[in-house]
Amino acid sequence: MQVSVLLQTKGTDVVTVRPEATVAEVAIVLAEHRIGAVVVTGGGGSIDGVLSERDIVRALARPDDGLLAATASSLMTSEVVTCQPDTTVEELMSTMTERRIRHMPVVVDGSLVGLVSIGDVVKHHIATLETETRAMHDYIAHPY
Repeated sequence: MQVSVLLQTKGTDVVTVRPEATVAEVAIVLAEHRIGAVVVTGGGGSIDGVLSERDIVRALARPDDGLLAATASSLMTSEVVTCQPDTTVEELMSTMTERRIRHMPVVVDGSLVGLVSIGDVVKHHIATLETETRAMHDYIAHPY
């Protein structure tokens, strides 16, 4: 199965913020949308970075009184690992696990077309296992 199937299920809407958004503004966006990360973009579909709750929490541990006024671009992860719609879910899981990534933007020709989270991958994996379990149960219960 490919990432495009995950996007068909969850949708392609991606919550984004501008690089100059303050951390306070980003925190509000995260809370309002009940999400763990936003894509930072200056527009045009290109990705400048990803800013997650973890990035903000790690910054809180540093002695800095001005954190809430800091910009998204000052805390974001700028070396963003992306995937494409034709990436397999197995490749996605492997990359997310190896790189310890929880949110991966999906791009086509350098433009953002979606965002996949580890939660989306786990949800898909559980649904697959449930389907296989049901099929095995039906086969055992009604072999003919």
